[in-house]
Amino acid sequence: MRTCRERGLETVAVYSDVDRLAPHVQLATAAVPIGPAPAAQSYLVIDKIIEACKQSGADAVHPGYGFLSENEDFAEACAAAGITFIGPSADAMRKMGSKTEARKTVAAAGAPVVPGDNGPSGDGFPSAESALAAAKKIGFPVLIKAASGGGGKGMRLVANEADFTAAFDGAQREATAAFGDGTVYLEKAIERPRHIEIQIFGDTQGNIVHLGERDCSIQRRHQKVIEEAPSPVVSAELRAKMGAAAIAAARAVNYVGAGTCEFLLGADGGFYFLEMNTRLQVEHPVTEMIYGLDLVSWQLDVAEGKPLPLSQQELDARRRGHAIECRVYAEDPVKFLPSPGKITHLRVPDGPYVRNDSGCYEGAEIPVHYDPMISKLVVWGEDRGKALARMRRALDEYAVRGIETNLAFHRRCFRHAAFVAGDYDTGFIARNAAELAPKADDAELTAAIIAAALDAHTQPSRSPKGTQPPSVRNGTELSGWRLQIR
Repeated sequence: MRTCRERGLETVAVYSDVDRLAPHVQLATAAVPIGPAPAAQSYLVIDKIIEACKQSGADAVHPGYGFLSENEDFAEACAAAGITFIGPSADAMRKMGSKTEARKTVAAAGAPVVPGDNGPSGDGFPSAESALAAAKKIGFPVLIKAASGGGGKGMRLVANEADFTAAFDGAQREATAAFGDGTVYLEKAIERPRHIEIQIFGDTQGNIVHLGERDCSIQRRHQKVIEEAPSPVVSAELRAKMGAAAIAAARAVNYVGAGTCEFLLGADGGFYFLEMNTRLQVEHPVTEMIYGLDLVSWQLDVAEGKPLPLSQQELDARRRGHAIECRVYAEDPVKFLPSPGKITHLRVPDGPYVRNDSGCYEGAEIPVHYDPMISKLVVWGEDRGKALARMRRALDEYAVRGIETNLAFHRRCFRHAAFVAGDYDTGFIARNAAELAPKADDAELTAAIIAAALDAHTQPSRSPKGTQPPSVRNGTELSGWRLQIR
């Protein structure tokens, strides 16, 4: 919405009952209510979104990060209604939205895929028995994965035959509940991999480029928690190879708009295609920071039929520095369970090259119905060491009261020797759970002192009233105050 405002475009928000005071509603030119809090009765109802477009006169839809952002039926409904869908075609979404179809498509395009089995007919397994037979051929450990959706939903890591049937049934149930599709397939589990994704962009003239990689290996329950660009272990040569594979996958479906190809990177340097996200990723700001670009503005350019603003060579020349993002969640910092409730006090960090993308404000309620993310905290530095130092400083300034958060987890993670050295993979959190669990050590005490001192000198923020956008940042006055730690 901010990008649209800079371009002179009016925006319309849709919102459920519990989101009536959300920042996106306050920032929009107009807003249309679409139903009760449960997403199945509001944000996931295609007809309600189309009706909101007609009611408001909107001629284009930006689908955001979740809900219907990768739903080909929604893209087709927009086209049928004469509304521009700011994203790829329904055909490209259909081919890449199903992980089983995506595997077949990219393999045909020459991109390496993780060894696995898409089922007897190529579209998933009908039963645990047939899947178990395939798992034995692949060899344990294996991953059972949902063909639709993402975020670790409908995914199970199975180490042996005895645990397989229960895991298969659980994956199907979770996939059905999350995506309305219980189709699952199998992949060989790559030992201690890194999760590397490549940002790609295509236009209607047939140009496709990549904007380097993001390392998203710090995960809990297959959900990304920290992302950085560039990856500490990706060389210029490997970046070029992975970028070429991502472009080949995109070109195989005539991809238009923003997308991300996700890969597993093995310790031996081998990489394998996992899936393609046919939308803008939550972690896209780290790419924006190192390239100095607004990728939403690029999306709008492409939707208007314009060619990509920069060539691959020009993009490669622009890349500079290092950016890191951590996802600040309303959740128990040990069990990683959601912690809904009211934010009674909020102070977010500020300063050079610090960006806090937030959907919350002081006084806001974190509902039980949606992802409990408070914000995406992003920093940039001339190199990785300076970016890490900046993130540590920013996290020490971040204060939230009224609910539990994972801020303490992040503070400990960004001081962990292995993470600082760039020596991590997707199992990092599980292996270091005891060290990452919040404790009253010196680093935590220092952060608490800093946050408390800043809070004491913070001007109270106001909850939104009327149509004014809510404040998400408070003023700070620290005249005469000094912290001394011995």
